[in-house]
Amino acid sequence: MSVIIDENAGFCFGVVKAIAAAEEHLRGDHSLYCLGDIVHNNEEVQRLKELGLRVIDHSAMDSLPKVKVLIRAHGEPPSTYEKARRQGISLIDATCPIVLALQKKIREGYELMKKANGQVVIFGKQGHAEVIGLNGQTQNTAIIVSSPDDITGIDIRRPIRLYSQTTKSREEYNQLIAKIESRIREEGMENADFVAYNTICSRVANRATQLEEFAKEVDLVLFVSGVNSSNGHYLYEYCRKVHPNTRMISSPEELEREWIDGIERIGITGATSTPRWLMEQVKEKVEGLRCEA
Repeated sequence: MSVIIDENAGFCFGVVKAIAAAEEHLRGDHSLYCLGDIVHNNEEVQRLKELGLRVIDHSAMDSLPKVKVLIRAHGEPPSTYEKARRQGISLIDATCPIVLALQKKIREGYELMKKANGQVVIFGKQGHAEVIGLNGQTQNTAIIVSSPDDITGIDIRRPIRLYSQTTKSREEYNQLIAKIESRIREEGMENADFVAYNTICSRVANRATQLEEFAKEVDLVLFVSGVNSSNGHYLYEYCRKVHPNTRMISSPEELEREWIDGIERIGITGATSTPRWLMEQVKEKVEGLRCEA
């Protein structure tokens, strides 16, 4: 039996940057709060909590003046920065540079659309931290589209600027663009002012192809991901399509012995929010179960 860990799996650089910022501050024995889970992986969140990181929500900021708060890679809307200023809270801003660039692009698009009576449309998961931050750049006026079929709220007779959450599926984003273009043609609006921007993170976009190539090399894929990870669910479903013998787990304890019985090649992979150390633990668990057989 061979057990292989996908070399392309694990934290994206935005998450690495945020975790490094938290660890550096905590090493100095400083108190540090984080707005929401620093990453959508319970095992990694628990590890950082044990180092002293305290996870809070936005309402808690009202009763925590003059503390230090980490903004995670997902980013935050302008209202969070304003609240921190009023409360005397020091922010450690670990927003992913790609998300920061997208926030700026959307803010510019919003200003343009205000003058043109247009619409900012964001393809993303409703309520997702990144989407909340992106929508904040439009004073929460953007139209949030959650699937390629969800375009009823878009007025194709008005100018449209379309952006995507950085971690969405490129395939679904292209389907959405095609649906809007089809509606425009149906309405005889060939001169419609519609611009769609390529805002999906290249690492996320390339992961599907990398994952497909990795899955072909093994007989069983163990996909390690937090249950709250949008990227994890998307990549898991994609992997399951190309390799039906794919199992999703969030910790080594969820591994079932019968999954590996008679399997020669086992591949371990994960989302951009899955820590390498957790995949290593899963590998150790697999090897331990095989030795017990």
